[in-house]
Amino acid sequence: MLTEKLETDPSAEKPRPKGIYLLPNLLTTGCLFSGFYAVVAAIDKHFAPAGMAVFVAMIFDTLDGRIARLTRTESAFGKEYDSLADMVAFGLAPAIVSYQWGVVRIAEYGRAWGRFGWLAAFFYAVCAAMRLARFNARSASADKRYFEGLPSPSAAAIVAAFIWFSSEWRELGLTGLIAAFGITAAAGALMVSRFSYPSFKQFDVDRRIKFAYILIVPLFFVLVAVDPPTMLLSMFSIYALSAPVLWAARRLRRVFRGPPPAVS
Repeated sequence: MLTEKLETDPSAEKPRPKGIYLLPNLLTTGCLFSGFYAVVAAIDKHFAPAGMAVFVAMIFDTLDGRIARLTRTESAFGKEYDSLADMVAFGLAPAIVSYQWGVVRIAEYGRAWGRFGWLAAFFYAVCAAMRLARFNARSASADKRYFEGLPSPSAAAIVAAFIWFSSEWRELGLTGLIAAFGITAAAGALMVSRFSYPSFKQFDVDRRIKFAYILIVPLFFVLVAVDPPTMLLSMFSIYALSAPVLWAARRLRRVFRGPPPAVS
């Protein structure tokens, strides 16, 4: 009887082919491969391609979740697989790229500086792991409009863009190397911070917007095409600094306003 009902009722819902689950997981595999390629390129001293690979991983990471939601193929396996791929692409890969790029050169200025670079890279990897673990543990109850702490892809983008930007310089000197590892450590610290960052997940693509806003999209691609590492580093740095700057501004506003008047 059930078979006859399905054959006669065209509105009956047909089971979704299992093959469609391959699509989001293939995109996640692309994210994982990009992170792996970034590590291999850094080992081979090809730091500009290594930085590019991290941004390619970000594209795959953005697509896999959206495709899974659009096709209704979200699963517990996909969630865990995505988290492991993120750890490789946005946790280990930026740390290893930073290490391969600068530790040997900064060690020339003394063993202590070499240890500083080594610890900064490891600190970033630890913070990325803790950030992803916290996100997974609180994803069910967290406010979808905001991220608690800097998202790991954004932190990886800052490190990768800086290495990509700096790889064109022949010699940074001790100051530049300290800045590189300082940025790596700071990106790690922001990941495990309590600052709130907008997630942009609630952005409604069907909502009407002003025509002038549409021009922002091509302008964004033009600016990135002119000088990719500089523009990407600038944009993600502004995003990373926005939360602590707003927090400091609110604290200063409270200090200058003083305590509220006592109620008599």
